[in-house]
Amino acid sequence: MIRVLLVGHGAREHAIAEALKKNTLVELFSFMKSKNPGIAKLSEYTAIGNYNELGKITNFAEENSIDFAFIGPEDPLNEGVVDELKKISIPSIGPNKTLAQLETSKSFARNLLEKYHIGGNPKFRVFTKENSGEIKNFLNGIEAVVIKPDGLTAGKGVKVQGDHFQTKEEALKYCSEVLKTHPAVIAEEKLDGEEFSLQCLTDGKTVIATPPVQDHKRAFEDDKGSNTGGMGSYSCESHLLPFLKKAHVDEALKITRQVAQSIYLETGEYYNGIMYGGFILTRDGVKLLEYNARFGDPEAMNVLPLLKTDFVSVCQAMITQELSRFKVEFAKKATVCKYIVPKGYPEKPVKEKITIENIPKEARLYYAAVEEKDDALYMTGSRAIALLGIGNNLEEAEKIAEEATKSIKGNVFHRKDIGTKELIEKRVRHVRVL
Repeated sequence: MIRVLLVGHGAREHAIAEALKKNTLVELFSFMKSKNPGIAKLSEYTAIGNYNELGKITNFAEENSIDFAFIGPEDPLNEGVVDELKKISIPSIGPNKTLAQLETSKSFARNLLEKYHIGGNPKFRVFTKENSGEIKNFLNGIEAVVIKPDGLTAGKGVKVQGDHFQTKEEALKYCSEVLKTHPAVIAEEKLDGEEFSLQCLTDGKTVIATPPVQDHKRAFEDDKGSNTGGMGSYSCESHLLPFLKKAHVDEALKITRQVAQSIYLETGEYYNGIMYGGFILTRDGVKLLEYNARFGDPEAMNVLPLLKTDFVSVCQAMITQELSRFKVEFAKKATVCKYIVPKGYPEKPVKEKITIENIPKEARLYYAAVEEKDDALYMTGSRAIALLGIGNNLEEAEKIAEEATKSIKGNVFHRKDIGTKELIEKRVRHVRVL
């Protein structure tokens, strides 16, 4: 048997658990911040605790003779769980705390690209309290700006001119606010284009791309409303996207491969885990928005169910740095993922009971921010349930996902337009205009 520790409690981790358990030799042991019913069902044993309780995690791993760990979310990576597990000779899929800076420090990633002459950077500057007097001049030198705190902000710290503020004066004020609580702030030129996610598997030497995915951050249809963690996503059977050419995906993969190499040159350590680049196709080509050091949520749900190669064998090859010997294959299918969220999300979400009735057999369900109490299911305030449709084309996949949303009863909503022909044509027109 292969004993695997999974750290994480969301829909992303539910999808990871499902992928690991396809291998019948796997015994799964899950450490979660709150009990995910889907993960619990797939696990031999579970433990509940915070991700900064490193001793609790390592004790759970030792007690259960874990062979390797898979770290799902960014928080435990930032806490150094990989480093602690390594001390007790348990390898992990996920970078150590130093290498996780690729996500946890926005300035680390930007400076890395600049130092090693890797393409994809927009115009940017990193500011600390010491050089904050130069911020105004930089802001005035670019047309529109994006401000990013240096550090983890749970997807809610980045502010964009035109969306979150209107003037350079407001941007300057936000920079001052950020520097009160963060070591640095990054100011970047605002890029116009279509975003896409390219999640890659790497052992530090070899980098393998999964199919590209497009996420939808806005809460409401037609890209209206506040930014969220992601209301849903889609991928295509061609392993491209309707507005992407193969050359664009190849360029994003080239950037990620160069980043993996430059991380080793910079630190002397090989990055092992997921390198998920958030890219944007602009009139000037492919640019990098940010890197994440783990799978995306919802994007993990689009790619892991399509994986034809045994996921456990891929993980083991990443640990032993033998990924180059593997042909990692994904089914030529389209996927559409739609998140069911509480009414009022993201500002004032209700925390009420929901019921699940007659999920279509063609659809897949992944539990997220829910908890079971007295044999009932309650939302806890964030994205509640992800529903996935897999089809021969986008139309088929979208129809399955949308039909599945009808099975969730309660004070909820979702974006009906994700994966639809109308919205995708809008994306294609945007790129054509650019």
